[in-house]
Amino acid sequence: MMSRTTVAHATPELGPRKHLRGHPWLTLLSVAIGVMMVTLDGTIVAIANPAIQKDLGASLADVQWITNSYLLALAVALITAGKLGDRFGHRLTFLIGTTGFAASSGAIALSDSVSMVVGFRVLQGLCGALLMPAALGLLRATFPAEKLNMAIGIWGMVIGVSTAGGPILGGVLVEHVNWQSVFYINVPVGVLALVLGLLILKDHRGEQTSKSFDVLGIVLLSAAMFCLVWALIKAPARGWGDTRTLLFLGAAVVAFALFTLWQAKVREPLLPLSLFRSLPLTAGTALMVLMAFAFIGGLFFVTFYLQNVHGMTPVNAGMHLLPLTGMMIVGAPTAGAVITRIGPRVPLVVGMLFAAAACYGMTTLETDSGSLAMSVWFALFGLGLAPVMVGATEVIVGNAPLRHAGVAGGLQQAAMQVGGSLGTAVLGAVMAARVDHLLPGNWADAGLPDVPPEQLSKASDAVAVGIAPVPPDTSPQAAEKITGVAHDTFVSGMSLSFTVAGVVALLAAVFAVFTKRGENADTAAGAAHV
Repeated sequence: MMSRTTVAHATPELGPRKHLRGHPWLTLLSVAIGVMMVTLDGTIVAIANPAIQKDLGASLADVQWITNSYLLALAVALITAGKLGDRFGHRLTFLIGTTGFAASSGAIALSDSVSMVVGFRVLQGLCGALLMPAALGLLRATFPAEKLNMAIGIWGMVIGVSTAGGPILGGVLVEHVNWQSVFYINVPVGVLALVLGLLILKDHRGEQTSKSFDVLGIVLLSAAMFCLVWALIKAPARGWGDTRTLLFLGAAVVAFALFTLWQAKVREPLLPLSLFRSLPLTAGTALMVLMAFAFIGGLFFVTFYLQNVHGMTPVNAGMHLLPLTGMMIVGAPTAGAVITRIGPRVPLVVGMLFAAAACYGMTTLETDSGSLAMSVWFALFGLGLAPVMVGATEVIVGNAPLRHAGVAGGLQQAAMQVGGSLGTAVLGAVMAARVDHLLPGNWADAGLPDVPPEQLSKASDAVAVGIAPVPPDTSPQAAEKITGVAHDTFVSGMSLSFTVAGVVALLAAVFAVFTKRGENADTAAGAAHV
């Protein structure tokens, strides 16, 4: 029996046809190119951060905002964007998102100040938010149930591969062109995704869709996310007990509470709370948040460790991350096959345990650690993340009814982006606090002359990204001492940050125990065969 909420005429029969529009596998190809553009940007910028910081004279907080403004815009808008796709059609929102993402990427490349980069990163994130849940919504509406898990697995693999490949591609572009090329590259990719989308994607509308939007819900969720991340980023400078920090944290808690109450009351909520009656969906969402916290938050400091502590070029840093990226690229399709055969629970639990072990292994890295020591832990990290990239998508989207396909896709991506934003902010706060605590003592122990508090504060900002604050005309002996103190202090902060990331990864493994494959019961009664 076909549900009334399924997509009307979800997929035509795939016998002989004159047109390519709506073909499931070509639809997958089209959305994969757009998704690749967005997910590449999540990590490709990480390798460019040191170059951006140096070129634009950015502080640690500025660099965090270049990352967090994008992630925050994505996180805040994804669920709303999913609702827009459910209402107006995922094809339209996908095409608008693709066009806007490519255009805003070009604008970032033309920017000459940190404020302009951050501003266009927000716009880029909003456009990415339109694109990502639309891609999942199109797959959910196009593929029959017996093929949907395979399609989602490939979709997850694209995310894993592009996320993993970002540092290498970024390293090549930064070293051989400039940091602007990291953003320029999105323009031709976006044009290709747009052309394919216009030719291939077919619009699907639900028989029952929302006729109004939860404006208050959008405002409350946006306010909650902004207050939370703002407080986390500003806390290292202001102090966790500072009145402004506590006010923003308190405002975030209140806004989240009001959002939850409002969602239970409003007739057509932004995020139907009924979705969370599914324990696997809830566990999968928490898993995505925690995985991204450990992965994106940890990767943020690894790039500074390789480039600023070890003095590597961007390309060399990307090559040293090849064990991580390579294991994700190899592991993603393997994980997809295993998950299709035995379900997601065991691969997700094992994957997060591997990631936790890798985090704890990276706490042992020193300023002079060799490539072999780094490679072992990077490879284990990638091996652990691969099944999560593939399996968690299936868990969340597959356990949601079809009428909420866009919202579920937005929720899945929002979970990852929120986790990445929180990971960068929280681990950044851990690093800054550790540096502030250790630097004065390490400075004195090295026999370096006392410096005014203002100068020491500036030195802490530099050390927090692995840079040695060596003043001009410093003698070689003093410069060597300052460099040693800076790098030792940074590595100590990175070690503590990875300890926190490892605890988070272990917690994610606990949530993974409660996941299972979605039934997709609403999807395919009337869907065609591929």
